[in-house]
Amino acid sequence: MKSGQGIVGGVTSPTAPVATTGYPWPIETTRLANGLRVVVSEDRTAPVVCVNLWYDVGSRHEPPGQTGFAHLFEHLMFEGSQHVKKTEHMKLVQGNGGSLNATTNPDRTNYFESMPSEHLELALWLEADRMGGLVPALTQETLDNQREVVKNERRQRYDNVPYGDAWLRLLPLLYPEGHPYHHSTIGSMEDLNGAALDTFKAFHQQYYAPNNCVLTVAGDASPAEVFALAEKYFGVIDPVADIPPAPVGHLAGPATSAVRETVTAAVPAPRLYLSHRTFPFGTAAYDAITVLATVLGSGRGSRLYQRLADGKRIAQPDYIGSYGVDLAHAPAPLIITATAKDGVPVEQLEQGLVEVVQSLVDEPVTDDELNRAKALLTTSWWRQVSTVGGRADTLGRYTTQFGDPATAGYRLPAWQAVTADDVTEAATRTLQPDSRVTLTYLPEEEKA
Repeated sequence: MKSGQGIVGGVTSPTAPVATTGYPWPIETTRLANGLRVVVSEDRTAPVVCVNLWYDVGSRHEPPGQTGFAHLFEHLMFEGSQHVKKTEHMKLVQGNGGSLNATTNPDRTNYFESMPSEHLELALWLEADRMGGLVPALTQETLDNQREVVKNERRQRYDNVPYGDAWLRLLPLLYPEGHPYHHSTIGSMEDLNGAALDTFKAFHQQYYAPNNCVLTVAGDASPAEVFALAEKYFGVIDPVADIPPAPVGHLAGPATSAVRETVTAAVPAPRLYLSHRTFPFGTAAYDAITVLATVLGSGRGSRLYQRLADGKRIAQPDYIGSYGVDLAHAPAPLIITATAKDGVPVEQLEQGLVEVVQSLVDEPVTDDELNRAKALLTTSWWRQVSTVGGRADTLGRYTTQFGDPATAGYRLPAWQAVTADDVTEAATRTLQPDSRVTLTYLPEEEKA
């Protein structure tokens, strides 16, 4: 690639800065014969490595009747595999000084462990065994147990927490029935309860395959060492011939009619969520949305805080903000939220919130606001890639979603290149009242 050219959001741009501007560590890649993509970013600063696997399967891939499957496998893949006993994966990692976890979102599932570099081979063997050897070890008892764990997670994180089900409510309001983002990763308990063991096994065999995965290792290991170990442990796993594509997530522009929902629940104060569909993560338009969200709702210098918490004093300072949800395969949501101070009617809060949102269309972003937002995003970016864990996850993401780990180097320069006019244009295109989803929570005593 010639100097001065780059890829932003998967599209060649003649003006994008070189990758090292945002990612100064080396990157080397290979692809095994079975399709596994392997990414290595060597850093000898400390004797630590992170092994990170991104599987291209999330809730957007789930067919009707199988919602929540990807998230359930986030749990099942810690419950033993062909050569690793139940709970032994965790014991082996933690017993050798490491840490581990996994996450699921609509776009993907990832599994990762950070280890002393002397245990790199152990980490790779563990991941390979649960990629290729989970199904033979999956029993009805394990499945039933983890289904109960997921149900309990839903109760603890969503159902029994004030405002906890906001995300579950926003998604079907933002995306039409049948859209891959219409349902959440936690899924339907009815779907999880109704599926047989063989159905879960088939789901795993369909998606958790080397040719549907990116293996990233960052830290104290050479590319040659990682490539050889990847071939040793993952190279023997057969690819899957026909991995079904996710349903198409394309939507023709913003919504054309506003949607409202009001929930009366055991919440301490009225709260509002305003949300709009914007653009896919990785596009230049979404970079402008990211800066917009930071100007609007990040910290004490944001417009929301300055005008509603400090100014009109109608919103609680600690419960106000805006953020984009970085989804890459359809227009991603922007979520704006505020919680009323004691005695403030929710109608007054909504009027104030709408006025501040509209100000992004009517009042150009100032130089101070723009510079502050870019400084916050720069800090956030370097905090993300300052650890081998964050670095491995970032490279896994850009490889999975954009085909090339080096595209990670353009994210920060892309944010820094956003202008005040870009923010105004993004606001004008996306923040219209007729495309808005409004979710209102009222305390139970206000039901009357």
